[in-house]
Amino acid sequence: MDVHELVSNFWDLSITGLAQGAIYALFALGYTLVYGVLRLINFAHSEVFMVGTFAAILTWNAFGKDTNSAIPGFVAVIGLLLIALLAAALASAATAVAVERLAYRPLRRRNAPPLAFLITAIGASTAISEAVGVWTNRNPKGTPSLIHQKVQFHLFDANVTNLQIGIVLLALVMMVALDLFINRSRLGLGVRAVAQDPDTAALMGVNKDRVIGLIFVIGGLMAGVAAVMYVLKIGNTRYDAGFMLGIKAFAAAVLGGIGNLRGALLGGFLLGVIENWGSALFGTQWINVVAFVALIIILLFRPTGLLGESLGKARA
Repeated sequence: MDVHELVSNFWDLSITGLAQGAIYALFALGYTLVYGVLRLINFAHSEVFMVGTFAAILTWNAFGKDTNSAIPGFVAVIGLLLIALLAAALASAATAVAVERLAYRPLRRRNAPPLAFLITAIGASTAISEAVGVWTNRNPKGTPSLIHQKVQFHLFDANVTNLQIGIVLLALVMMVALDLFINRSRLGLGVRAVAQDPDTAALMGVNKDRVIGLIFVIGGLMAGVAAVMYVLKIGNTRYDAGFMLGIKAFAAAVLGGIGNLRGALLGGFLLGVIENWGSALFGTQWINVVAFVALIIILLFRPTGLLGESLGKARA
């Protein structure tokens, strides 16, 4: 245990952890939305994210941002980012809708037991991952740094870069927008009604299938944005890129309170910071162990997560 390493790099580790946690948080929103409404763990959501990473890289390469190109100017960077965000969000949303229509909706109409949904989710996840693996020959696909990282300011002894600021701010903006949508809009009211009591909501004229389709679209959009943030940070992706990240995003959703939007944000940030602190204390090889042990310990004291409020009970 290297306490000196943690103390001497505490703020650097914390800032890096917040940036990583922002990706977990947006990723986790797909899990928490689907669970909040359907009480279903959508394990195919990791592949929804993975499709978004490929969409972002392919978009950048299609617009000339290949491995031999120099870092473009500010205006070009903003344009490429917006195009990639749109492409990744649409690709992930389309994948999420396809999974819901082809895998989950037929089961719902047949009143299938929960175990059937779980097995189908795992099957859909494996099918998408393996299909992309065959398409890419299981090789990583990368892109050079789109953003040249520059230190913008110092927080105590930590260097805070423009990329870290952008990732955290984007996550916060998307989270606030989603929270306002769910709690303030008419469609959001329908989502909360179905989450609380689907039968009564249907009697009141709420189209359950439309609401379920909507939450898959929203979850896919958030995963697509997280995918762009991931590619900007890591620089490449693989057919199995969503596997471990998906497990951690699910852990973040559980940590904050599964079915709670704000809990997903809190859980994501907290998990990112905890695993960074753990990597300093015990070594990077223990990073995953630390993250999940921390989850277990917190759930022993807070079985419903830190916030523990379901989507159906959320209020403005």
